Amino acid sequence: MRLRALVLIAGLLATTAAARADECADASDQATMNACADKALKASDAELNALYKQIQGRLKDDADKTKLLVAAQRAWIAYRDAECDFASSGVAGGSAQPMITLECRDDRTQKRVADFKTYLSCEEGDLSCVLPPAN
Repeated sequence: MRLRALVLIAGLLATTAAARADECADASDQATMNACADKALKASDAELNALYKQIQGRLKDDADKTKLLVAAQRAWIAYRDAECDFASSGVAGGSAQPMITLECRDDRTQKRVADFKTYLSCEEGDLSCVLPPAN
């Protein structure tokens, strides 16, 4: 009985997630499009933060590089936000501005995710590799 209830709950959660995904794919009002853009950015930010923590872990024995990473990430966030504020200024005050800003930030964040994945996957001996090899 308990297993049956868990299966039912899991099915309902999957259906709800699928309905939300469909809602974003078929969004027809600005409020929903804004919410979906926010959700996409949050997912990208979560992926970026997980990769950032992996990089920090690889640099745990190198305080100087860790400081450089922190400074670079702070500067990157400031750049991303300022760039996207500028990029969305053409629709300033409009109902689409949040979506345009969020989509820009998501795009920039996905590019940073790709950069972090490159850092984490470079091969030993690669002179451009900033991280020590994974243990």
